[in-house]
Order: sequence, then structure tokens, then C-alpha cells
Amino acid sequence: MIVVTGATGNVGRTLVRALAAAGEAVTAVSRGVSEGTVPDGVPHKRADLADPESLRPVFDGADALFFMNSGANAHLLSPRDILDVAKAGGVRQVVLLSSQGVVTRPQSPSHGVLGRSIEDAVRQSGLEWTILRPGGFDSNAYAWAGQVRARRAVAAPFGDVGLPAVDPADIAEVAAAALREDGHAGQVYELTGPALSSPRERARAIGDAIGEPITFIEQTRDEARAEMLRFMPEAVADTTLAIIGAPTAAEQRISPDIERVLGRAPRTFADWANRNAAAFR
Repeated sequence: MIVVTGATGNVGRTLVRALAAAGEAVTAVSRGVSEGTVPDGVPHKRADLADPESLRPVFDGADALFFMNSGANAHLLSPRDILDVAKAGGVRQVVLLSSQGVVTRPQSPSHGVLGRSIEDAVRQSGLEWTILRPGGFDSNAYAWAGQVRARRAVAAPFGDVGLPAVDPADIAEVAAAALREDGHAGQVYELTGPALSSPRERARAIGDAIGEPITFIEQTRDEARAEMLRFMPEAVADTTLAIIGAPTAAEQRISPDIERVLGRAPRTFADWANRNAAAFR
């Protein structure tokens, strides 16, 4: 059985569907999972990664784990305790969703230091492991949905700075391959999209997807920071602004890893926008 944590998120939800469609026994786990958020017939359990003891019944009889590092809430986790509970339940394999920032922003408390500590716990767990390091997600554009629906506009900083954002569906497919296939143990995969795209270009792609033009409004860094601080810690906001405003060469690199694992090119942002156009109408 494969346990998928973060099962209602942009990656986990797609991963659960892919594993179930492939005939795998899978259990969907998150704090807010419910029958309506998983495919028919997939067992689901509510549990909190911040409370490792709550995970004991979740891991009982499992042999593999997709470990979502919880993003902005990762500082609340005790990864070694989580992995110890997983091993006690029978888990032998873990696929970790980490972050590119572990290597591109090693001094950042939120992206580098914390992310590295979680990766180290996985490497030292005694389990067979695979680590996925995506850059920014295409689905971050959901943050624009309200603006687009209300006034057909997008406000964002650094309008012409490009990054190779990745489709969460591609991350999920790589995770499914790592969980189901041989040859991925001990591998670290950097996951990016196929090309650089800027906020202005992504807004245009959303407009194309819904069939209406979108006005792009460039925010100042301070305006964007104030908005981010409403829903993320200060350290996360500052590192995020550094990445999207002044990316390093490594953060703008197009990785070949998705194509190596899946045998096809990564999906484009336009692909993502077309599949999710309803959120912006």
C-alpha cells in the first residue's frame, strides 16, 4: 500500500488519481481529506504531519510513502519522528517532495536550511528514498484567480523575469514513477517546466485560455511583500521575492529530468492554463 500525504494538494490529488488508475492500493492522507476529494474506492484518513503519533494507524500495513514537506508549514514538522513511525508501520520506501531552494538558496532559513534538514532525515532514515526538487509551480497562478474573475487583471511584481515553472501534474507523474518503478532509489530529480515564462506571459496565457484579454499590473516589491505577508511567514516571503525577482542561473536552468523519467517533454504553462481555465472565468 502507498500512503500519499498532502493528498488534497495540487500534487497529491493528482498523484492519488494516477496511482489508483494504475491499480495500486493507495491511501489518501491530509488534514482536510474527505470522500469527495478522492476517487471512488480510495481509502482516506485525516491526519496531521505535525503530530507523528496520529500517523500510526495511517502507516499500519503500508510499504511506501509520498512525503509532502508541507511547504510554508514545514517548520512545524519533526521529519525523523514521522519516518520512524512510518518504518514501524512497515514502510520501506519514501518519495520526498522537497524544493529546488535546498540547493539554490542554501542560506535561506525557509527554503535551504529547513529543506535540507528534511532531506537529511530522509537520507538517514534507512528507507529506500527518492527526492523531488521542483521549482515554482504553475498552480501558483491560482492566486490570481480572484483578480481575473473580478476585473480581468493580474497584479504581480517582476513582470518580465522568467522562470521555468513546473506543472504539478508532471511532478505527480514523476512521483508515481518513482513509487512504482525500479531504478529511482537514491535519485534526486530537479523538476522544471520546458521554458522560461514571466508573470506577464503567464497572464497572457490565462487570457488566451479563457478567451479574453488580461491586463497586467506590475506591483512594486514592497506591494507584493505586503500581500505575501498576509498568508506566509516573513522568511518565506523574502526568499520567494528574491527568487522571482533576481533568480540565479540555477533557478532559470531547464532541467531534463522530467523527460528522462517520463519519456516526454514537460507540459507548458499554457497547457496548465487551458486545463484549469474554469478557475479564472
